[in-house]
Amino acid sequence: MSLSLIISIAAIIVSGLVFTWLFKVVKATLSTAISIAIIVLILQLAFGIAPQELWQQIIHIPQTVWQFVTDR
Repeated sequence: MSLSLIISIAAIIVSGLVFTWLFKVVKATLSTAISIAIIVLILQLAFGIAPQELWQQIIHIPQTVWQFVTDR
């Protein structure tokens, strides 16, 4: 076996692993984005909660948690 053949096989294996990892990351990202979009749409249509209101609540979560922890 020549050195170039070993390097080519290693390159194919590494490329396959990187492609598999990238595919999993993209799949997870799209899945999360779709889930968030569905939740925001349901909140808006069912309860009239605007995305801006939801975002403001998300921004205040650390402050709310801190107050909860320090008040005990």
